[in-house]
Amino acid sequence: MTLDDNQLIALLKEPQTRRKGFEAMVRQYSERLYWQVRRIVVTHEDADDVMQNTFLKAWTALDSFHGDAKLLTWITRIAVNEALDLKRRQKVRPSLSADDESLGLANQLMADRYFDGDLAEAQLQEAIDQLPQVQKTVFTLRYYDEMKYSDISQVLGTSEGALKASYHIAVKKIAEFFHSRD
Repeated sequence: MTLDDNQLIALLKEPQTRRKGFEAMVRQYSERLYWQVRRIVVTHEDADDVMQNTFLKAWTALDSFHGDAKLLTWITRIAVNEALDLKRRQKVRPSLSADDESLGLANQLMADRYFDGDLAEAQLQEAIDQLPQVQKTVFTLRYYDEMKYSDISQVLGTSEGALKASYHIAVKKIAEFFHSRD
């Protein structure tokens, strides 16, 4: 059973029903958040870690949610920030061996037992992975999740105009990536 925002928020606000509301929120949003996060961090293991951290932070921050944004937007912001934090930590402390780096993202994805796409999807992921982090995040939220710019603006705390520009530039860079492979 899917609950709307008002029903979930009502459950989350009451101490007696908070756990039930949180479990419902996790059930409703886990898969969608997982794929948003997965497109940022790429690997299943990293996405799982980010998801655990996301829901832990959401649980501890429930009292700070005032309903100014949609519940999904609020938890998406937490998830995206967690994913971006992980990417920043990985840049400081790279975990890939030289062999993994030479494989290329497309080959790594094709070898990943959790990846169910084809070669074209793997190459698209490789093109996306080469984007600067902001463009990558904007592109994945807009292209894959079909989020409105107004919602992405709330998630990332950036103006809609800047987001539209980032998305446009990302699309051009992805097209260039594929044209350079011809």
